[in-house]
Amino acid sequence: MLLFSIFLLLSRANGKDLGCGVRPVFEHGTQHSRIIAGTEAEVGEFPWQVSIQSGTHYCGGSILSTQWILTAAHCVSSEMLVVTDLKIVMGTNDLTSAHREERSVTSIIYPKNFQRDSLDNDIALLLLSSPITFSDLIVPICMPTLTSPSKWHECWVAGWGQTKAGDKYSMTTDMMKVPMVIMDWGKCTKVFPKLTNNMLCARYDNKTYDSCQGDSGGPLVCTQSPGKKWYQVGIISWGRSCGEKNVPGIYTLLVNYIHWIDNVTQQQGSPLDSKNQENVPKEKPAGSQASESPAPGCLRFWLLLCLLFFGFLFGAISC
Repeated sequence: MLLFSIFLLLSRANGKDLGCGVRPVFEHGTQHSRIIAGTEAEVGEFPWQVSIQSGTHYCGGSILSTQWILTAAHCVSSEMLVVTDLKIVMGTNDLTSAHREERSVTSIIYPKNFQRDSLDNDIALLLLSSPITFSDLIVPICMPTLTSPSKWHECWVAGWGQTKAGDKYSMTTDMMKVPMVIMDWGKCTKVFPKLTNNMLCARYDNKTYDSCQGDSGGPLVCTQSPGKKWYQVGIISWGRSCGEKNVPGIYTLLVNYIHWIDNVTQQQGSPLDSKNQENVPKEKPAGSQASESPAPGCLRFWLLLCLLFFGFLFGAISC
């Protein structure tokens, strides 16, 4: 338990922005392998994922910058919703963890042409009350760079939603994940004729993998091949029930809203490209590390050394 606490302190020690779409804890750790028919996500596998709560978890979202959370408009457009009741939980897969980070919300912004009946333009931005401090377990997701959904390589969705369709008691406090493949838009319109150009479809052939109630607003993230940088391609929006074999889920096509996001964040005085907010993918300089240790002259450095010393001392006495 002590060593785990030390690990968490180390992961948050310097608050350095590692860049968007990276997974330093997951990529450098041992990877093992519940969403519909899914598996439990590993620690640090989706460090951009957040839980949107009003009393309890009810929707997902993603970190765009130190000030902005991205989600679906249908999650936050209810006239009954009180902004000050919202809480954003991040930095953990387990919603019961004492080590989670929390932020409140000051503003909710979604397109004026959001259609509640068809869920066209199902996108929203949440402005946080105080900035996020990035760490190995809290990382912003990259904005999409490819305009053709079929160009993406490996894709995943994750969340804390229902693991059994129609069973509201199957919501999980542990983040679950499922792989996804983006489906041809033309083929998807045969299943969903009212699909708009602002939507994309994804499924996993011959499987019942799917997102469900409680996962809405969470990100569909993909990589370009090769590479380990992750980009958000879609926002979990709607579907036909959950987990029906060969029936895709519907996602908001994020690339269509890049300019809208830029305009909103600039108008609010917290643009995505401001200092310490990296959302345009950049290659790290040669020889750089995913994370850095605190400088020797830093107080946190000496506090961490003391914790390590007493940890080993306690272990030696126990032996």
